[in-house]
Amino acid sequence: MATDYDAPRKTEEEAGPASIEELQARRSDKQSAVVDVDETEAAEGFELPGADLSGEELLVRVVPPQEDEFTCNSCFLVRHRSQLAVEKNGLAYCKDCEG
Repeated sequence: MATDYDAPRKTEEEAGPASIEELQARRSDKQSAVVDVDETEAAEGFELPGADLSGEELLVRVVPPQEDEFTCNSCFLVRHRSQLAVEKNGLAYCKDCEG
């Protein structure tokens, strides 16, 4: 259904006064008896076509830590030395976590 957004809007006087009984009747008509379902429960039974990756093999190249990198002990991300905020008891923390 197309909506003409350029058409003039009706004013409150043209729309007419709505009685409290009419408003309550409209509100009760639109209520649904559907019970909310937990998203995780609903997602467990839902399978995407072609989503079975059990037979797939992943090849990942592991690179040893570089001299200008460190691993933050709070977020466990590998960061460049320029992101080092503080080193406490031999543990390094990045600027984002220490901030």
